Amino acid sequence: MAEEVRSDKMPSGVPYIISNEIAERFSYYGMRAILTVFMTEYLMDNMGNKAPMGDAESKVWYHTFSMGVYFFPIIGAFIADVFWGKYKTILTLSLVYCLGHLALSLDDTRTGLAIGLTLIAIGSGGIKPCVAANLGDQFSAKNSHLIEKVFNYFYMSVNIGALISTVLIPVILDHFGASVAFGIPGILMLIATIIFWIGRNSYKKLPPVGWATYKAEVFTKEGMKALAGLLSILACCVFFWSLYEQNASAWVLQAKSPFMDKQVDLSFGIETLSFLKFELLPDQVQAANPLFVIILVPLFTLYVYPAISKVFPLTALRKMSIGMFIVVVCFLVVAWIEWRLNHEIVTSIWWQIFAFFILIVSEVMVYGTSLEFSYTQAPNAMKSLVMGLFLLSISLGNAVTALINALIADENGKSIFTGVEYYLAFAAMMFVVAIVFIFVAKAYKEKRYIQA
Repeated sequence: MAEEVRSDKMPSGVPYIISNEIAERFSYYGMRAILTVFMTEYLMDNMGNKAPMGDAESKVWYHTFSMGVYFFPIIGAFIADVFWGKYKTILTLSLVYCLGHLALSLDDTRTGLAIGLTLIAIGSGGIKPCVAANLGDQFSAKNSHLIEKVFNYFYMSVNIGALISTVLIPVILDHFGASVAFGIPGILMLIATIIFWIGRNSYKKLPPVGWATYKAEVFTKEGMKALAGLLSILACCVFFWSLYEQNASAWVLQAKSPFMDKQVDLSFGIETLSFLKFELLPDQVQAANPLFVIILVPLFTLYVYPAISKVFPLTALRKMSIGMFIVVVCFLVVAWIEWRLNHEIVTSIWWQIFAFFILIVSEVMVYGTSLEFSYTQAPNAMKSLVMGLFLLSISLGNAVTALINALIADENGKSIFTGVEYYLAFAAMMFVVAIVFIFVAKAYKEKRYIQA
């Protein structure tokens, strides 16, 4: 049998998937960027009076919501694989997603918040494993060498959408209020859904296999062995996400401190560039996250990884291990910032931006790597399931953070511990996990699975 000819042509459905991802991520990260500030400043009661949450309570709500966002992928993956297929699952749950944004924009009470966040968690979470797996499904053996490149494009699209929204939506909240600020992400989610529908005839659509076939293919000896190995890796990632996800909750609250100087001067003393002198809003600082990703992903891919590989082979698991130690350093920096703020020492926002830089170095080495690693290490019948399990590790990370904050909250929803103790405890926990991960990674046996 003749060997299949290698192709460097991207599948026709990829542009629609990438465009959909940019708009969807704009909607999600725009909503997420203002969520903590909304809960602690804008939230109303049923009588129309302001009823903001305490810091610890807002973190419990935020991380419980994030836990849901990354838990529902398991359900979405099961529905896609067994009943609907990925295309129908993405399209249907995207409409649920839109309704969640609508609820947030129409009702600024805890009721509206609960309904909106629940629907967004179901919609956003349910489509997550399907979108990533659907992207991988567009490739075959002849162009499988492009998968790593396209997952990097996918990762970049996430951050392009996130960057634009985290700069724009906090300003809209500040000037026009919560209804408009939550409404615009809803419009972008509707646009994302329409883009995905327009590309319907360009996708390679793998049909659902049904429960009997699913059970027979997934619960095989090979499948269970692959799953057990991946779970040992993802279990360690849980604690990485417990730290990482706090950049949109605890870090926003830190940026709200009256002793955090949020003035930014990029004019370098040049009068004509005076418009580059401005003050950041506390929830705008998150824009550093996607900005650094956009810069660092190509930098690491083209230069840093090849340079390190000349010293020792830089496998996916080694990248992840290094990233876990780097996030420990990040939280030590944040703890130092918190110490200064607690002692009423005025601290430049540039220090938190520096912490974001360290955080994103760790993210680049863990997130994109573990996403592609999880897909290629999953047997073909288990692609969506494993994408769901990858995202479940993020859910459990948020659960850890939510539980800790619930335990340390007083009756007014405020933390009974100083931020310094808080951040140091998380750094110590992650350091131990990073050491454990070295041994787990050393014992793991890699085997790549690519769709035929």
